Amino acid sequence: MKDVQTVPVVLILLGPPGAGKGTQARMLEEEFGLVQLSTGDLLRAAVVAGTEAGRRAKAVMEAGQLVSDEIVLAILSDRLAQPDVARGIVLDGFPRTDTQAGALDSFLAEAGQKVTAAISLEVDDEAMVGRVSGRYTCTCGEGYHDTFKKPAVAGTCDRCGGSEFKRRADDNADTVRERLRAYHAQTAPLIAYYDGKGVLERIDAMGSIAGIRDRLAAIVRRVSA
Repeated sequence: MKDVQTVPVVLILLGPPGAGKGTQARMLEEEFGLVQLSTGDLLRAAVVAGTEAGRRAKAVMEAGQLVSDEIVLAILSDRLAQPDVARGIVLDGFPRTDTQAGALDSFLAEAGQKVTAAISLEVDDEAMVGRVSGRYTCTCGEGYHDTFKKPAVAGTCDRCGGSEFKRRADDNADTVRERLRAYHAQTAPLIAYYDGKGVLERIDAMGSIAGIRDRLAAIVRRVSA
């Protein structure tokens, strides 16, 4: 394994699409200096950078296959060698199964580290259908919602000042319900896994963004003390 620096906090955010993982991870970056590591972003960056692991991932993806856990962990290893993660990381999108969780534990153990906390953002499925169906994103990546999070100035991104927004084609009620069913089936064993490790934290993610942020911040302060 590539030499990686020891980071004091390793958080995993669990939650279905639309639970607010991305929004909350960015807030954790701002407040605690943690770096959000999204599996998709890591893969794309590694491919663009042309790293050894990135080249392997590119070949697999071009063949229409799923990138293996081994490659994902190799890319994560490369990323943890960068200086900006010194204060800790927030993993979003990996692990997705208890098998991947075990692989991640082994990877971290080699570096003398372990998962600090796995935080489950828990939701009401039908309420989530409405939440996800109304969301849209600026081209800079900042997320919004027709009801819950509108730009301060209509049509203008709070973050970059841009005016180009997009909606995902699969953010419709039927697709969202199917994604929620798949998430619960896939993640139930993962929640049990981290509960058994004594590092699982649960947060009601149906409240306000600010309220969820406060509860997340309290957990981070407690587990990193």
